[in-house]
Amino acid sequence: QVQLVESGGGLVQAGGSLRLSCAASGRTNSYYAVGWFRQAPGKEREFVAAISWGGSSRYYADSVKGRFTIARDNAKNTVYLQMNSLKADDTAVYYCGAKYSSAIYYYTVKDYEYEYWGPGTQVTVSS
Repeated sequence: QVQLVESGGGLVQAGGSLRLSCAASGRTNSYYAVGWFRQAPGKEREFVAAISWGGSSRYYADSVKGRFTIARDNAKNTVYLQMNSLKADDTAVYYCGAKYSSAIYYYTVKDYEYEYWGPGTQVTVSS
């Protein structure tokens, strides 16, 4: 079992930045790909970014490419999402998910493939 907790959300003006963290506890000595997703009110959850357990593979949704950066520090069992040039459309609850995989380059953009989820953190961007 892995427990995930997101942090770093908040209220920011358009054009500003936030860094989200996804801290893992429990069975963290295994290999997990991690993905960030978000869900705005009245909308379905959507993929934002994903990273393989070794960090060598990263993938971004087109809507955030060039503005968001995903990274991980396995020594701290934490995955980060640096969000720059934020827009009002980025307003949502952000969730991180983890999926076990020993494949060094593996990641997935499909939320139903993730096994563990955090409770989410609210990001609000004012225009």
